[in-house]
Amino acid sequence: MSINPFLNTRIEFHILQSFPVTCLNRDDVGSPKTAVVGGVTRARVSSQCWKRQVRMMLHEFGVKIGTRSKLVNQQIAAKCRELGATDEQAQACGDVIAKAIVKDTLYFFTDTEVEEFAAYAQSKNFDAGAVSDKDIQKRSKKVLKLAVDGLDIALFGRMVAQAPELNVQAAASFSHAISTHAVNNEIEFFTALDDLDTAAGHLDNLEFSSATYYRYVSLDLGQLYESLQGEQIQESVQAFTKALFLAIPAARQATMSGACGWDYAKVLVRTGQRVQLPFDKPVRANDGFLKPSIEALKSDLEKKEKLFGSLFGKKMEFEFGGNDNEGIDELLEALSKTIGEING
Repeated sequence: MSINPFLNTRIEFHILQSFPVTCLNRDDVGSPKTAVVGGVTRARVSSQCWKRQVRMMLHEFGVKIGTRSKLVNQQIAAKCRELGATDEQAQACGDVIAKAIVKDTLYFFTDTEVEEFAAYAQSKNFDAGAVSDKDIQKRSKKVLKLAVDGLDIALFGRMVAQAPELNVQAAASFSHAISTHAVNNEIEFFTALDDLDTAAGHLDNLEFSSATYYRYVSLDLGQLYESLQGEQIQESVQAFTKALFLAIPAARQATMSGACGWDYAKVLVRTGQRVQLPFDKPVRANDGFLKPSIEALKSDLEKKEKLFGSLFGKKMEFEFGGNDNEGIDELLEALSKTIGEING
């Protein structure tokens, strides 16, 4: 692979997104998640929650993504059976090979890896006793082509405690989304009526909130280039950006629809360290929370840029939903152009 032209270069998404009555991400008792920031309670959506939805959206776009499961042994066994192993041989090989790379944890793997594992088992006449852990790990590393069938692994990374050489550093970094303002969860009492009885069939309550969220997402282009071995960079960034734009947490969508896209965003391509806004000072409503949130985001980013000076390293800045009303198509075009220029 050639010298990495994107070393220490990242795309930063500073997103404002408003939702009405929703419960986007629930805690262990079913309440909307919260966090105390700047001394007041804010609504919160965990980074894991939104990352999951981005992965699923990539799949909807037809992007070939990896599989995250404890059941890798079953996938290997199924492929072994396709290659001629008996049920007993297939299961034994699947179990032994899986133990070489994972133990009681989720493993992030690609179809190519599974096919290679099965082919290796076939080369050993499906004799599980002849399988070598080192051979399995070497073959996995050799065939891992994330640009082909594992973009989500390149984006979100994977950790393989039993074989650190198979680790993939995440290119994308997600903050927890927090409301830019103070929020108190509210309670809805509801009844479910029985069609065949005059009485209510079920009584219950659930919590909800409404908020304007600040979302920070950073995509390390240098790491992405390395993980994808320099292939499909522009296409991968396009797919990730579209998925990021459309992905919405799935909790309670049937009863508290939250089908709301980005309201405003500043998107930067820059070098240097990541720069996230804390929104430590909660904004106060002024014709809603969105307008003062936009003003605060712009002002805080301006201050950060001045403080960082020559170290800010800005190569591109794009304003989504600003005065020019530029949208997602224009953003995708601007990112593709900038990446092409950097890549030469």
